[in-house]
Amino acid sequence: MSGLPGPDEPRAATLHDEPAPAFPVLLVCDHASRRIPVALASLGLGEAELAGHIAWDIGAAELALALAARLRVPALLNNWSRLVIDCNRALDDPTLIPAVSGGVVVPGNQALDPAARALRIAGIHAPYHAAVAARLARFACAAPAIIAIHSFTPRLGAEIRPWHLGVLWDKDPRISAPLLAALRGMAGLVVGDNQPYSGRHPADYTMDHHGEAGGLAHVSIELRQDLLMAPEGVSLWSRLLADALVPILADEALYAHRLT
Repeated sequence: MSGLPGPDEPRAATLHDEPAPAFPVLLVCDHASRRIPVALASLGLGEAELAGHIAWDIGAAELALALAARLRVPALLNNWSRLVIDCNRALDDPTLIPAVSGGVVVPGNQALDPAARALRIAGIHAPYHAAVAARLARFACAAPAIIAIHSFTPRLGAEIRPWHLGVLWDKDPRISAPLLAALRGMAGLVVGDNQPYSGRHPADYTMDHHGEAGGLAHVSIELRQDLLMAPEGVSLWSRLLADALVPILADEALYAHRLT
């Protein structure tokens, strides 16, 4: 069973470019799509599973595009479900191609042989990250910034998640610190600092690989999915995030390599 996209299927990622970016910033959305290559026969899952959070970050693609439009910066969106291969995982991560996700067994990911695994890496994971690196390299600025957009479920098991959004970061606070301050200054928002997930967790490959390893300013932003279910929600949250981000991204000092 081949995991490569077929000749009539989309490539690993789609770049929504901005010919004259207002800032040297790239937005990425690792989990933008729930699409499965035809050759993988839906990985043996039904429509209910493929429509749920185990397959993609619901609302994240729409938010990434709306925010990119407000900021006037490019956005790069992954075209394939994280159930096929999770591009926000390192190649040695056991959840790179999940056999079980959210308690759901993924039949098409059971006992994959090395050849099938290699096809998914070569067809999706590697070209997705090559596309991220290539667009970053096209900025005139030597040290552009990168921002990842994700979404999270309002409830995980018995846990009710109260945050409207979370700001995820690790060693570099250049975007996260002022962003947290700006968002917490907006009335009524419940903002997580490395919640509901942490930027210090190893399951944060895109920021680790392109941001931290390259010394580029970076941050991951997580929005609660129920806030993005309607176009009005996407519009509201893209505006709030743009209002918070514009003064941060306007600081030219941000665009320098950070030595670790």
